Amino acid sequence: MEEKILVGITGASGAIYAYYFLKELKNLNFSVEVIITKAGKKVWEYELEKPVEEIFKFADRIYQEDEISAPPASGSNSYFGMVIIPCTMGTLSAISQGSARNLLQRAGDVMLKERKPLILVIRETPLNFIHIKNMEICTQAGAVIFPAMPSFYHKPKNLEELISQFVKRIFQFLGFKPKNLKAWQNLNTE
Repeated sequence: MEEKILVGITGASGAIYAYYFLKELKNLNFSVEVIITKAGKKVWEYELEKPVEEIFKFADRIYQEDEISAPPASGSNSYFGMVIIPCTMGTLSAISQGSARNLLQRAGDVMLKERKPLILVIRETPLNFIHIKNMEICTQAGAVIFPAMPSFYHKPKNLEELISQFVKRIFQFLGFKPKNLKAWQNLNTE
């Protein structure tokens, strides 16, 4: 596949989602560029107990949040779309208000203005009214809110199967056909 996709990693808990998403991108031969925030780096290393340099296994290029003049800051670059995984409520807020303060937030804004797919994998609970309004604004602007809510109908045997199925649903939503995605089967009930 020749698609170039942009992945944003913020400091929300759930670095495991980003790890498996990047791994699946690599398996599907996507060209991948990553923007990771300072907090995203800390959470990655704390939760995954892996060095952040591990991202180089999956990405063609990695940008820091303060590289505001990097290619993702401009609509003239040819990304298929962007997935922010996981997405903090602060990042959601900045995108919803058009007040980008770093490269990751600016790249999200660029996806909206260029009418390209922007998926925000939010990882927060419970939600307050401000979160809900910001999700509404982003949705109206063209983003997709894709909460980090894994399914259980495929009866995962471990955490890897649980996260992998969730990540494959993102690919399915984007119109791709990930291998080994388990579809819902009707329950035979009377």
